[in-house]
Amino acid sequence: MFVGHAALAFAIVGSVAVARGWPTRRALGAALLAGAFATVPDVDMAYALAGIASAAGGDALAVAGAFWSTGNVVHRAVTHSLVLAPPVALLAALQVTAPTRRRRFLTAALGVSLVAGVGISGGALAGFVTTLFLLGAVSLGLVADRYVDLTARQVFGTALLGLATHPFGDLFTGEPPAMLYPLDATLVTERLTLAADPTLHLLGAFGLELATIWAAVIVACLATGLRPTTPVSPRATLGAGYAASILLIPAPTLDLSYPFVFSVLGVGLLGVLPRVRLVDGVVESPDWVGALLTGLSAITVAWGAYTVAYVAIG
Repeated sequence: MFVGHAALAFAIVGSVAVARGWPTRRALGAALLAGAFATVPDVDMAYALAGIASAAGGDALAVAGAFWSTGNVVHRAVTHSLVLAPPVALLAALQVTAPTRRRRFLTAALGVSLVAGVGISGGALAGFVTTLFLLGAVSLGLVADRYVDLTARQVFGTALLGLATHPFGDLFTGEPPAMLYPLDATLVTERLTLAADPTLHLLGAFGLELATIWAAVIVACLATGLRPTTPVSPRATLGAGYAASILLIPAPTLDLSYPFVFSVLGVGLLGVLPRVRLVDGVVESPDWVGALLTGLSAITVAWGAYTVAYVAIG
């Protein structure tokens, strides 16, 4: 759901900006900033790199398994907390002010307090993850200060929305995030199940992610005036052929999703490859908007065809 987190935040903030009549550049800037903040909580997966190192030399599934098993030691805890989201968003918003000594002091004091507090309650590893989390938020705050026409209050709201929506997107995959960390309380105890069949659940979660991406595309089109159907090539319908893969790859589940996810994403190349041509010995660049939308359409068609085939066979 990594892309889905960003797409959902982009769609929410972008639709509000469009409804308020903001200029295209400002609306897209705010939406992109929200999407970026929505990805920051997954910085905790940096610890999973230790798992890849330990599994070096193994096959692809062994490396993937080590990546997730190591990353899950700290994943969906500190960075997915609704309790910590407001102060982290405030830390980002502090960067959108004049670079005074007072701002630098407040940034340092808040940052050190958060790292120390989490480190004391959760240990050194939690403190390390918090440091990465804060660095990501501060970096985006500096980017907003330089490139996005938003006030500090608007950056705070945008950051908070991105950070706070992320944990809810994780309720469909894996263990529910520790949304009230570091409090000794649980907001959601079980994963939200879309279907009793584990394959249909995975397909449903993938469909939700596609829906959020399409929502972001629609909002971007509203902001820019681009019609989303104009650049889509009929080649996208070839994605229906992906239904045949049901005979070639294992039925996907949350525990074994890689063969399905990587192969269905590969269908998106239908949007790019046919558009790359040699003209007088020079590679002609494709229309990237059309290529991306055609690829996304092909993936959507492939997902739908596979789902229909699975239900029919099952």
